[in-house]
Amino acid sequence: MDRPKKRDVLRAVNSMSSLCENGGKKEGIRAVNSVCSISELTDEDLLSRLLDRPRLKLERKKSYEEMSLSLYDSAHSLDGRSGWDTPVFSMKDSSDLNPMVTEAWEALCRSQVYFREKPVGTIAAYDHASEDVLNYDQVFVRDFVPSALAFLMKGEPDIVKNFLLKTLHIQGQDKMIDKFKLGDGAMPASFKVLHNPIKKTDSIIADFGESAIGRVAPVDSGFWWIILLRAYTKSTGDHSLAERPECQKGMRLILSLCLSEGFDTFPTLLCADGCSMVDRRMGIYGYPIEIQALFFMALRSALSMLKHDSEGKEFMEKIVKRLHALSFHMRSYFWLDFQQLNDIYRYKTEEYSHTAVNKFNVIPDSIPDWIFDFMPLRGGYFVGNVSPARMDFRWFALGNCIAILSSLATPEQSMAIMDLIEARWEELVGEMPLKICYPAMESHEWRIVTGCDPKNTRWSYHNGGSWPVLLWLLTAASIKTGRPQIARRAIELAEARLLKDGWPEYYDGKSGRFIGKQARKFQTWSIAGYLVAKMMMDDPTHVGMISMEEEKHMKPPLRRSSSWT
Repeated sequence: MDRPKKRDVLRAVNSMSSLCENGGKKEGIRAVNSVCSISELTDEDLLSRLLDRPRLKLERKKSYEEMSLSLYDSAHSLDGRSGWDTPVFSMKDSSDLNPMVTEAWEALCRSQVYFREKPVGTIAAYDHASEDVLNYDQVFVRDFVPSALAFLMKGEPDIVKNFLLKTLHIQGQDKMIDKFKLGDGAMPASFKVLHNPIKKTDSIIADFGESAIGRVAPVDSGFWWIILLRAYTKSTGDHSLAERPECQKGMRLILSLCLSEGFDTFPTLLCADGCSMVDRRMGIYGYPIEIQALFFMALRSALSMLKHDSEGKEFMEKIVKRLHALSFHMRSYFWLDFQQLNDIYRYKTEEYSHTAVNKFNVIPDSIPDWIFDFMPLRGGYFVGNVSPARMDFRWFALGNCIAILSSLATPEQSMAIMDLIEARWEELVGEMPLKICYPAMESHEWRIVTGCDPKNTRWSYHNGGSWPVLLWLLTAASIKTGRPQIARRAIELAEARLLKDGWPEYYDGKSGRFIGKQARKFQTWSIAGYLVAKMMMDDPTHVGMISMEEEKHMKPPLRRSSSWT
């Protein structure tokens, strides 16, 4: 496609800016009316190297590979400090604005939802062709994250700030489901703005899981809220929002739900099916990788924003202890590579005492046949779940990408995950990035595990479907590991189909060839995920608002094989 002329680009930018300023009111969602520094902490003994990164200066003329590799090398050569620092970015700075990007921005602006004339989020989907709205006209916490990152990178943080404050206000509401009260720290899965044209008032209805399929409260909403608060702070340099008493209290309430001591002997977080992006029954009950990675990232994010007052210090001490235990547990028992697979294959069972090697009593006969051909000699990943007598060997994209970005994965493990993606490109990426999980469940296994869920049939939806929103996570992980060519290849695949197909929610089939059978068009996070990926490639320092570097003093000794060496 020919590059648009400069005057056409300027005209498109002006048109787009005007549309965003008007909130997309000309067409699409009606405008309804909102109710409702922390300085990066340095702890003398343990946390002094976590934050306060110096800014890196990149040459615009360098290739993506040169910029990313230079950035990655610099981030590890500054006396142990991370070099990530994210400047405010405007679309007017981009030298690669194309018609697809312009249309994506227009669609994203149309999706904005207003409360008392203030933008407070974006709806899940704006499918003109579908009369069955369901809950796609609501603002979902997890869905808004890529939209928020796009607006932050564009230099428009107000909608993100409004969203953070609005969801914080909703958190304070009573949360009852069938006469049972949820924990005070629970964040909503979504909320809907209702406009009364007669009384000219706005109101909000929130869903904490009481209306969700399966009636499961979202565990990931609180984690995404903390992660997004850090991204806002990193992007804008505005520490005052995180320092507000209500934000400090909101973080502590979320953490209190997760850090409470109980009967569990593992540092991982026990969860039910349907508590995350995989929000239907898919056999992820127990300790799903997605929740553990988000938990780890939220803990590190909160650690950088909590105040050093009496309440804050108490939580910081708990966080540091939990991070040590969680990183050791995940890196040791969830990690799988060729050598570790061979070790599990030779496990003895019924072992007792502290000398046991097979600590979870995983029966070797439970290893699925597909994993032996899937696992390359070089590469590895965090398996989907580990619990007593159970190891879910499925690959889950979101959990592994977050593990890289949060540095739950060591630098060596991060590289091994990218090695696996390259080695198994046809299986994990195919014709549309990115498989939410691999492989799909079929036949009897599908019936038992999903309860015969007709939406999660093989290679569809959560059961091996391809989700364009995951493109931004793959891009961020690729840039952080110095492998931007992986992201570029995936973006090119997405650009060949996404706009033409109307920005679907997901794709079906082993290679992601077909638009999902029940996929909504103009899915907002598919649009935002593409924009975030493009802007990260244009300016890799944007990864800094979502990425964290490993702290050497928090690195436990590994007692598992490292096939990458």
